[in-house]
Amino acid sequence: MYQIDFRKPAAVHFIGIGGISMSGLAEILLARGFRVSGSDSAENTLTEHLQDDGAVVYRGQRASNLAEDVDVVVYTAAVHEDNPELAEAVRRGIPVLTRAQLLGQIMRNYQDAVAIAGTHGKTTTTSMVTEILLAAGADPTISVGGILHSIGGNVRIGQDGCFVTEACEYTNSYHALFPTVEVILNIREDHLDFFRDLADIRDSFHTFVKLLPEGGTLIINGDIPDYEEILGDTSCRVVTFALENRQADYQAEQIRYNEKGFASFDIVRKGVRIGHIDLEVPGEHNVANALAAAAVGDVLGLPEEAVEKGLDGYTGTERRFEFKGTLGGVTVVDDYAHHPDEIRATLLAARKLDQKKIWCVFQPHTYTRTKALLKEFARALALADEVVLAKIYPARETDDLGISSADLAAELEALGKKAHYFETFDEIENFLLEKLVPGELLITMGAGDVVKIGENLLGLS
Repeated sequence: MYQIDFRKPAAVHFIGIGGISMSGLAEILLARGFRVSGSDSAENTLTEHLQDDGAVVYRGQRASNLAEDVDVVVYTAAVHEDNPELAEAVRRGIPVLTRAQLLGQIMRNYQDAVAIAGTHGKTTTTSMVTEILLAAGADPTISVGGILHSIGGNVRIGQDGCFVTEACEYTNSYHALFPTVEVILNIREDHLDFFRDLADIRDSFHTFVKLLPEGGTLIINGDIPDYEEILGDTSCRVVTFALENRQADYQAEQIRYNEKGFASFDIVRKGVRIGHIDLEVPGEHNVANALAAAAVGDVLGLPEEAVEKGLDGYTGTERRFEFKGTLGGVTVVDDYAHHPDEIRATLLAARKLDQKKIWCVFQPHTYTRTKALLKEFARALALADEVVLAKIYPARETDDLGISSADLAAELEALGKKAHYFETFDEIENFLLEKLVPGELLITMGAGDVVKIGENLLGLS
């Protein structure tokens, strides 16, 4: 594998530079004096920011985008062998790295490298850890999979020896990382276009844990069934957090929710109260995320006051129960949830609010996930009062596997829940304008472009 020499900045080309993770890595290299170029199908605020910082960004992907002096090409799992830029790199013998391999090489430059993994909650927990570090006066480097307002984007370039990043299990990409601290938030069935089943996913997380060096620390959710199996033959230090497991090192006690669904609770470490938290984000799932973040702060030796201040000051990232505006007395929220567990957590949080009715406009994400978890999706969505379904967002997939949102609507109907399915966003928007009444809550939900529906209704796009 090609090894980047960070003492000798080279020319790096990113295929898909406009993605949330790739753009962050490109920005880190720019700050280290590397020459950066890249391409994407369309311009966005991330590519515009990179251009302002000196990157060369091409719209569209073609072989001619690779300059003669490119030293290495970086690509993501969504890029296939027939991509013209990847094919050109191979033809010319230019070294190539996956996004995860580059991320792993960057991590090796830091004394403390924190990798936050799990089926869901990675962006929120990474953001919470960021707020704790900043509250402690640290100067970390951060790569987060969302827009965090306190750092002005999805990446922060710091000067001290701490790096915090999300670690994605898809295609086992996190096996290329070099963490000194790992967090495993949860392990559930997902990405079944790659993994065979839950046992395969658990085995993948076990391999991830084995990456920790001697003296490394694993922070793991003690509510994961048989979580000890994930540890297996590892020898790292293990720290647990949990909402249910009363043997866990970190627990939440005296949990209370206000009218916005925000939780207040005591953090208890091994039976001793070490702080009180007043969250500014809703839902029980965020209590668990906060416990994980608090454990990271503790492992890094940060003061308890910084943990309190950081968590109290966290107000969320874009597309995580993000308030978008009001429309004729209707509150409009957007959320990235695209797995049944995430949907359930988001809707349970919404039910703690004082709303007449909860409307959920859901856009399923990928055919494989929808087909594999169809019944689980229906049970989770049934927590909403009204469900509106958009067409499946295919993302990287081309085979629809004979599945559509109509099948999900049928599953909801079988549960006694009326579901409305429309082929286009225009139809959904017109339907909502006819049906919504003041005092109701509208949540647009999914990892695709469903956010446009709420933005269109509010006149934001």
